[in-house]
Amino acid sequence: MEPKAMRGKLVVGNWKMHGDLRRNDALLADLRAGWAAPTGRAMAVCVPFPYLWQAQAALSGSTIAWGAQNASEQPAGAFTGEVAASMVAEFGCRYVIVGHSERRTLYGESDATVAAKAAAVIAAAMTPVVCIGETLAERDAGATEAVVLRQLDVVLAQAGVNIAELVLAYEPVWAIGTGRTATPEQAQAVHKAIRKRLGTAGKDALLLYGGSVKAGNAKELFAMPDIDGGLIGGAALKADEFLAVAAA
Repeated sequence: MEPKAMRGKLVVGNWKMHGDLRRNDALLADLRAGWAAPTGRAMAVCVPFPYLWQAQAALSGSTIAWGAQNASEQPAGAFTGEVAASMVAEFGCRYVIVGHSERRTLYGESDATVAAKAAAVIAAAMTPVVCIGETLAERDAGATEAVVLRQLDVVLAQAGVNIAELVLAYEPVWAIGTGRTATPEQAQAVHKAIRKRLGTAGKDALLLYGGSVKAGNAKELFAMPDIDGGLIGGAALKADEFLAVAAA
C-alpha cells in the first residue's frame, strides 16, 4: 500500500438531532479536557442549531472547532424555518455539513441544492463538509463510482465552489447508523476515485469517511492512503469513544 500523503487529518462529530443543555456541557467539557491536538490533526463537532451558542462558549479558545449540520442556500428572506449560512457564521462556526444522506433522503435535497448550499457556506467564510455516497441498491447495481462522481461534479460545477475551500465526506448510505461499515478497501477504492476526479487540486484535499465509524474500526480505515479522517455519528456522542476515534 502506498504511503499516506501528509495532508493532515480531521474528525468531525455529527450530533444529528441529539443533545440537551446538561449533557452537552459534560460532553464538550470532556472533549476539551481530553483532546491534546497532535500536530497535523484536527477535531470538530457539528451540533444542532440551538446549541451553537453553547458549543461556541464551551470551545472558544480551545483547539476544537465547531459547526452546524445544515444551512440554507438562500441568503435571507421569506423562508420560514430556514437558517442562513451568515447566521451560522455569527456563532464562530468553522464547518457546516451539507448534503448529508439524511437530508437528501428524508428532505429531498437534490445535487443542485447541495451544491448551492456549499457555495453559500463558502461565501459566508466557512468550510462546507460536503457529503456524497451511494445507496445499497446503487452499490449492488455496480453504480457506486458513477453516483458518487455525479454528486461531486455538480458541486464542483457550482459557481463559487473551490476545491481548496471544502471538505468531502464519502458516506455510503447503507452504512450510516446501521452498524454496517464499508471495508477499508471498499472505502479506499471510492476515495481514490474521488481524488482522481479532483485532479491536481485533489492532492491536498481532505477526504473523510462516514458510516458507522467507531473506535474499533477507525485505525484500520484511517490507515488507507486516501482517507484523511472521518465524519462520525453515534460515536461522537460519547467523549471517550470520540476521543478514541480521533486518536486513531
